[in-house]
Amino acid sequence: MAGGGAASETAAAAVPPSLPQGAAYAVVVGVGLVLALIMMGITRILKKTVGEDNRKTEMFMTANRTINTGLTSSAVISSWLWSTAMLGSTLVGYNFGVAGPFWFAAGCSPMIVFFSVLGIACKMRVPSAHTLLEIIRIRYGTVGHIVWIVLCLINNIIAVANMLLGASAAISAVSGMHVVAATFLLPVGVIMYTFVGGIKATFLTDYFHTFVITIIICFFTVKAFVTEEISSPAHLYDLLVAAGEAHPVDGNHNGSYLTMASHGGILFGIIHILANFGLVIMDTGFFVKAFSATPQAVVPGYIVGGIAYFAIPWCLGTLMSSIALGLENSPVFPTYPRRMSPTEVSNGLVLPYAAIAIAGKGGAAAILIITFMAVTSTLSAQVIAVSSIISFDIYRQYVNKSATDRDVIKWSHIGVIFFGLFSACFSTILHYGKVDLGWTLYMLGVLTCPGIFPTTFAILWKKQSTAAAVASPILGMLTGLGVWLGTAYHFYGEVSVASTGQAVPCTWGTAASAISPAVYSIIISLAKPANFDWADFRKEDLALKDQSDKDESASNSADEGRSSYEANKAHLKRWGRIASIWSLATFLGHWVLWPLPMYAAKYVFEKGFYVAWLVIAIIWLWGTMFVTGFYPIIDGWKQIWEVYQLLRKGGPSQQTIEATRENSSSAGEIPVEGEKGS
Repeated sequence: MAGGGAASETAAAAVPPSLPQGAAYAVVVGVGLVLALIMMGITRILKKTVGEDNRKTEMFMTANRTINTGLTSSAVISSWLWSTAMLGSTLVGYNFGVAGPFWFAAGCSPMIVFFSVLGIACKMRVPSAHTLLEIIRIRYGTVGHIVWIVLCLINNIIAVANMLLGASAAISAVSGMHVVAATFLLPVGVIMYTFVGGIKATFLTDYFHTFVITIIICFFTVKAFVTEEISSPAHLYDLLVAAGEAHPVDGNHNGSYLTMASHGGILFGIIHILANFGLVIMDTGFFVKAFSATPQAVVPGYIVGGIAYFAIPWCLGTLMSSIALGLENSPVFPTYPRRMSPTEVSNGLVLPYAAIAIAGKGGAAAILIITFMAVTSTLSAQVIAVSSIISFDIYRQYVNKSATDRDVIKWSHIGVIFFGLFSACFSTILHYGKVDLGWTLYMLGVLTCPGIFPTTFAILWKKQSTAAAVASPILGMLTGLGVWLGTAYHFYGEVSVASTGQAVPCTWGTAASAISPAVYSIIISLAKPANFDWADFRKEDLALKDQSDKDESASNSADEGRSSYEANKAHLKRWGRIASIWSLATFLGHWVLWPLPMYAAKYVFEKGFYVAWLVIAIIWLWGTMFVTGFYPIIDGWKQIWEVYQLLRKGGPSQQTIEATRENSSSAGEIPVEGEKGS
């Protein structure tokens, strides 16, 4: 293995970077700092005009729970728009043909939509929560809290490593920038604007970055078909047919790249959907964004975001992997006259090479920009998530129970800096351990999945006992690790990076990690069931108040919270039903009704079908660009205009200040029947 890897790396090094190193440093350092300064400026403007003070914990961590549907949907897309999504969807498209990008997309959208069920349940049952772990602590006590801290930190660490490994390799390939330099410099700008702006800055940068990324991806959908070597979807189909005849895909029906009947593709799909359920449900960042949204924005925001997101890996992965396969034997392709090496493919270089093939240096620059935008945006969400764990769930709970608002903000800042540096160090260790994007893409579910069912049960099932909640994820992770390593040894005769990164061990290990905790939890809970009272969640006041807040009729807050809950309960339940219906429909559509008939029939795409497949994906992608770019502006136009007017006047009126305080104090409320939503 070592000799083959070295040869592959030598071959990979033979492809000269399309851009100078200076271009990469200009984007990673220069653009990163400029964006950080812009976000800091916007944060100051919002404080000056509408009173959004990031020195307050409620504002720093949850944006006073005032984020509307448009910005929520954009942030949801951004949270899942990892550099891995773009690099990985083209990687599996290159390996498995059209089945790969579809299963990649189908492994993402259903759980984003499903999260709306958990999000609205949290809004209904724990309206003042800041993190998932606060909910776990109230229900399962200290031991359960510590177990979930470990599970969530593992999830965040492995997610960030996956992002940085792929992004650094891609940036290095197009510019020659050293992988380690990229790994350490990418988090710098993120640390700066997240340190100052908190979750609101994350929402705003999510919006900007995602809009830029979707514009560039839409550019590829145009540029591909004005390239002489491709010219049309029909000709691209002919190139794919020729590629399948020259290099048949092992496990695909007739060796074709143009079929959903792909054994490797469906194995990847199973791994991917299970792993992504873990990545979403155990990512405290998704909960923070749900808590930051207004109650009436959670469900539509996550549903719209989940459906719109589907087009990005599906369209980009299908188009760019088709281009790579079709042009690999053309002089315009960077590796010509040879094929891409396994190391290049596993490092996620299919997308950069395809972009260079159709757009030259412009394509390389586009990849540099979207990779930078994607990794910094998603890294910001991860940094906020870990920061919330360090400040709320470790410092406030176990170090200083009487922590003031200022203390928690201080430790939130420490958490931002610490995790930004730690993630770079950890990713560098993995890089020198010869771990790449392909390996982490396949195995991460083994580590992220054990908490899926215990967490879902904690929010939705009152019978799960403390013993079941504590034991089931631990037993599930041990089961998953044992199955993963055992099957790797059984099938390949060794436990190594190469054997543990194969599809079969990762599929079995991920499935065991995901499903076994459900079995353990149900058995233990049924043996001695709990009967948790959801009202217990609202007995503890989770909001942090400064001294001036405490002086204001604090004795009435509990009564007001209870009356608000009763008034909103019916509306929250209605949103919960809508979320459940959409979640089921999304799963059935993306996993049953759409792909499985084609898989069972072993259908090989005809030219007209492939053209329609690609055109629909492109139209869907352009719709996603509208959702990410224009919907937040339309939805938030009233506040944008208000900020502009107040900026002209030089500051907020007393009425605006009072309204901001009211929003902060009424977290969790939604308009009752007959009232207009914000």
